[in-house]
Amino acid sequence: MNRKLLIIPFAFILLVATSVAFAQGPATQPKPQTTTAEPSAVNVPVGKVAVIFSAAFQDPKAGIAKFTVLLNQLNAQFQKTQEELNQTAQKIKQLEDEIAKAQASGGGDPKLVQAKIDQHDQLKKDGQRKTEDAQAAYQKRRDEIFAPLQDDVAKHLDTYAKAHGITLVIDGSQIEGILFAADSVNITKAFISDYNLKNPATASVTTPK
Repeated sequence: MNRKLLIIPFAFILLVATSVAFAQGPATQPKPQTTTAEPSAVNVPVGKVAVIFSAAFQDPKAGIAKFTVLLNQLNAQFQKTQEELNQTAQKIKQLEDEIAKAQASGGGDPKLVQAKIDQHDQLKKDGQRKTEDAQAAYQKRRDEIFAPLQDDVAKHLDTYAKAHGITLVIDGSQIEGILFAADSVNITKAFISDYNLKNPATASVTTPK
């Protein structure tokens, strides 16, 4: 059974694009006949809200190109480790088949069968430990590689929102219950296109050391 390394979803914190100012008009002077002042006039702030689905950033064809390039580089770094884990899994499966066959036939030296069982158990234990170590190393390296891109995308979203008069961006991928947003408020495709245009990705993207 092949064990695949865990790929953690790419997520980031959305920035509020602009602050909304509350302007208060001058208070009305009280009339001589009464001590009650009339309420002051208040301008109601007008804000533009947009929705973005950050999960789409990971799409290998329609997402952020830099993400795909970095992901391929990350997987290449762990290719050898993955192959070693696959080989271990194959050995474990082979031993399981041999043990099952020997036990089903009832033949063979019981000591040899027990030796295979012990070998299987030890190999499985070592394989589990190596898998956990590989997953931890993969996650650590993933964080190191994607942190700069994560920050850059967040900054670009802030700039993009301000340029389009957007005061609040809601990430539909992070908030439960948001399954759809009308094209008039969904900026996902437009933002990805704008980011890729201004931040072209190449196969030579340098990963952090």
